[in-house]
Amino acid sequence: MIKNIILKPAPKISIKKPSKLFGLVLSGGTSARMGKDKGLEDYHGIPQREHLYHLLRKVCDNVFLSVQESQLTTIPEGFNTIVDQNKYQGPFNGILSAFDAHSDVGWFVLACDLPLMSLEALEQLVADRHPNKSATSFVNPETGEPEPLACIWEPKGLKNAIIFLKESDYASPKKYLMQTDIGLINPMNELILFNANSPMDRDFVKKKLVEEEGS
Repeated sequence: MIKNIILKPAPKISIKKPSKLFGLVLSGGTSARMGKDKGLEDYHGIPQREHLYHLLRKVCDNVFLSVQESQLTTIPEGFNTIVDQNKYQGPFNGILSAFDAHSDVGWFVLACDLPLMSLEALEQLVADRHPNKSATSFVNPETGEPEPLACIWEPKGLKNAIIFLKESDYASPKKYLMQTDIGLINPMNELILFNANSPMDRDFVKKKLVEEEGS
């Protein structure tokens, strides 16, 4: 005799719909080691900050340059900007100034000193985005640590970052990410995370780009 089996519906899994994604090129910092503004370095035929701005436009709903007020006169017409509010220390200053301006979107944050960053890498991080976590970051292959300046920050993660800054002695985005719930993504090409912080780094990048053009 076959008994009637009552199938219970599977529990609903709440999947958060990703918020809009805005891009932010951090270009308001000083460049003591480079001896000039790193955002104005020319690796791809235009200033580096503009190059990254155009890359982010291909994967984001809107894009902004994070700048100091004194830099506004150097920004070409047609580029969106967010001026650092100087309410926070270090890289958090630019990131959270953007969050203050638009707190209901995710922020794809890039440092301006990533000359080997590629569209393919940006597309990889967007495709692997974890909207239910505080952030989705590329992981440094050498240290295993998150890269906060090559990272998609979610609204809840930035809201909690403000609390972190009030309760912590560290103004480090990396330390914050290492203590919270994030998605870590291994880059397809490790060189996209290379920071050009000095004239020697700049020369290495330019040589690398020439090699890639010739291959």
